[in-house]
Amino acid sequence: MDNQEVSNHKKYNKLIVILSIVIPVAVAALFKIKIDIELPVFLPPIYAGINALTAVVLILAVFNIKQGNRIAHEKLIKFAILLSVLFLVMYILHHMTSDSTVYKGGYRGLYLFILISHIVLSVAVIPFVLITYVRGITNNIEKHKKIAKITFPLWLYVAVTGVIVYFMISPFY
Repeated sequence: MDNQEVSNHKKYNKLIVILSIVIPVAVAALFKIKIDIELPVFLPPIYAGINALTAVVLILAVFNIKQGNRIAHEKLIKFAILLSVLFLVMYILHHMTSDSTVYKGGYRGLYLFILISHIVLSVAVIPFVLITYVRGITNNIEKHKKIAKITFPLWLYVAVTGVIVYFMISPFY
């Protein structure tokens, strides 16, 4: 690696560390802020749909790279990241404007397991997504492939369990 590449890696690494800390801390802090406004739409089914679409896009991205279509893969991954950011914005807006909903159904243990694993992995996947993305855009393909084998199932799990959590809690809204 030349000096410019080393400098770029250091910049990316700093940004990844900062975002991996700031995003979860900001989400947690924003949960404590309540805004007394009524949104024109009910957000949970929308952001559950975004999670479902993210899962489909991730699967399509993997399919495309296995077919050798790197350009489509890159576009799909960028779209999946955009969807994840959109989900996060809507999720925060919902929780800033609405009280939390309590799960009152059967299978509470299963619900809590899915919810807690979803939350924990949604925080853990942030640096994986960012590192994988940076390795892809900087053409560090071998390292990109290696970490993508971890990132993909984590990210897919988070997207799919987000939908499952929504369907389990939705009768209690």
